[in-house]
Amino acid sequence: MNVPKPLVLFLAFCGGAALFGIPLVFAALALGSGAPAGDNGGAGAPTAESPAASVSASPAPASDEIIGELEFHAFDLGFDPASVELDQPGRYAVTFENDGAILHNLTFADGTVLEAEAGQTATGEVVVPAEGLGYVCSIPGHADGGMKGAITITGSNPDEVPHSGSGHDPSANAAIEPDPDAPEYLPRDPAAPDLPAGDVHEFELVVSEHEMTVAPGIVQTVWSFGDSVPGPVLRVKVGDTVRVTLVNPETNKLPHSIDFHASMVAWNDEMRSINPGEELVYEFVAKYAGVYMYHCGTTPALHHIAQGMFGMIIVEPEGGLAPVEHEFALVQNEWYMVEQAGFISLEEASAAAPAPDAVVWNGIVNQYADHPIQVPVGEEVRVFVLNAGPSIDSSFHVVGTIFHEVIKEGVHLIEGNDGNWGSQAVDLAPAQGAIVEMRFDEDGMYPIVTHAFNFVGRGALGMFQAGDGGPAAQGGH
Repeated sequence: MNVPKPLVLFLAFCGGAALFGIPLVFAALALGSGAPAGDNGGAGAPTAESPAASVSASPAPASDEIIGELEFHAFDLGFDPASVELDQPGRYAVTFENDGAILHNLTFADGTVLEAEAGQTATGEVVVPAEGLGYVCSIPGHADGGMKGAITITGSNPDEVPHSGSGHDPSANAAIEPDPDAPEYLPRDPAAPDLPAGDVHEFELVVSEHEMTVAPGIVQTVWSFGDSVPGPVLRVKVGDTVRVTLVNPETNKLPHSIDFHASMVAWNDEMRSINPGEELVYEFVAKYAGVYMYHCGTTPALHHIAQGMFGMIIVEPEGGLAPVEHEFALVQNEWYMVEQAGFISLEEASAAAPAPDAVVWNGIVNQYADHPIQVPVGEEVRVFVLNAGPSIDSSFHVVGTIFHEVIKEGVHLIEGNDGNWGSQAVDLAPAQGAIVEMRFDEDGMYPIVTHAFNFVGRGALGMFQAGDGGPAAQGGH
């Protein structure tokens, strides 16, 4: 079956093997058919059911003698061959060709690493022991996405092949113990930015790969636009030109990209990945109003979003929104964590029934319960809400009030409508946004939750404090 290469790349962009089992088989076949013929005669990349590649070699080599050649091709996200069977252990020459669209490497369990940019080839040598040798792509998320395999020796036990451990370790699934010495988290100001003057807006987004405290005592390695998760809130109006310079510093280790849902540009142009040390200018005219997501789309996109690479852009109608006294921006996202200071788990994020360790507002567990958002009684409060996902729905609800005005994905509930209809919760699938408006009639505390209550206890809890906060709570929510 021939699949157009742009479709193959798009399926890989959406998450590769971790998301699309059958489509990735097609992707492997299509990319393999376009690769230069090697020892396998240019055959497509193997599926899980494909036989192992076999390499013959002469017996009784000297320890420093090269007794055979191995050739590996990388695609997004897998290796061809996915496994290799050899007649005997010894030293082998290795050719590694990257047929994918982004940086990959071939990391053997003994520490040998061959790395190649897209379209490039690397060569080296590896000594295969009698018990065999595992290999992965050690770029975070790639092994969990399917880039792993093993070299076995005829007659050996495949289950005993040593691996590098670069993929997710299921034994790490135990609850993470908070570190009392972890840095305190930095609360994020929830205030929405003002609409800037003019009709051309230039922004610079610098990609950061760093550690971040996401809950008291819990540190994770995150990737982000700027120094925080989510990235900065951008604000423009319909008809404005938006010019974003994406910077991937040379100190970073991975390629990254950006996708603005508010734009109408070709996926394979401004949304392409850039390597460390490169910049990209992403320019578009904002044609439709809404609360939109932006995110990294580099393969696997699921992992880059789950690692923290997302943010909100507000596009106001051409005439602007009516002024209100207070405006805030809240982004819901999930964290899938396996160890202190570790990477977010692509394996857990890829589960058909996602079970995140934390669901949060603006990146940090319970930060607005610890630091309530102060508002006066009776004044108009507008909240821009985005569900960045990557996988679960949101039911945005503020306990003790009713939304008298809601704009959800372009559908507008207007205050004073015929019948005086209101809204109790706004349902948002991943990548959907809304604008809600409310007032607080009494002094008191008004919890901010997703009304999928199984996630409130995992960090999706905040507070509006109206006036002096009222009497102490006695129960209820």
